[in-house]
Amino acid sequence: MDANAKITVLKRSNLFGGLPPETLEAGAEAAKERKLDKGDALFQQGDDATTHYIVASGRLRLDQATPDGKNVVLRFMGPGDLVGSVAVMRGIPYPATPIAVDETRVLSWTQARMMDLMQAHPALAMKAINMMGGRIEELQERLQQVATQQVERRIAATVLKIVGQSGRKTEAGVEIPFPLSRQDLAEMTGTTLHTVSRTLSAWIEEGIIEGRRSSHIVIKRPHRLVEISEQA
Repeated sequence: MDANAKITVLKRSNLFGGLPPETLEAGAEAAKERKLDKGDALFQQGDDATTHYIVASGRLRLDQATPDGKNVVLRFMGPGDLVGSVAVMRGIPYPATPIAVDETRVLSWTQARMMDLMQAHPALAMKAINMMGGRIEELQERLQQVATQQVERRIAATVLKIVGQSGRKTEAGVEIPFPLSRQDLAEMTGTTLHTVSRTLSAWIEEGIIEGRRSSHIVIKRPHRLVEISEQA
C-alpha cells in the first residue's frame, strides 16, 4: 500500500479524519501494514496492548470471552475503524480478540510512534481523547439496551447499526455485505440463538428481511425495522 492509499484510509478514520494534510502524511509515513487471512486473529484477548490499529480494508469481528467461558460478539469493524487504541491508551490488556471475517489489511503504529505523532500534532491527541469518550458512551448505551429494551427491539437496533456502518443498496433492498450468523446476533444482543432465530424467521415471513446464502441478510423494509427498534 503506497502513501496515498494509506492517507485515504486515514481520512476516513475517526482518529485522523479531518486533520491537516501534514498530520495525515506523518501518520501514513509512520504506519506499518499487515495482512490477515480469513479467520486470523489480529491479537488475542489478554495480550499486552502495545499497538494501535486502523482497518484499511476487509472486516474484523470483535470477540470477547466472558469469565464463565461464553463468547460475546462486541461489534464488527470495517475500513477506517480504530482497533485496540482504548486499551493501549489506558495501559490495560486488549479486552477482546479481533478476528478477520474475510481477507483484511490493517495499518499499525506502536505506542511509542503514536505518542511521537501526538506530541508533534496536538490535534491528533485531542481526537484520541474524544474517541475514547465516544467508546465509553457506546458501552454505556449497550449496557442500557440490554437492561431495559425488549429483545426484538435490541435485535432490530443492532441490525440497523450494522446496516448504518456497512450496508449497501441492492435491487432487493439494503444488504449486509458479509456473513452475519444468528449466533453472532445472539451474542451481540445478549439473548439466545433460539430467540434470534425465531425473531428473524418472523421478520422473513413478514417480508422485513430476506435471508440469503452464507448468512447474508438483506433488509427489504428498513422503515419497518426502524419502527420495531423504536417501540416502547
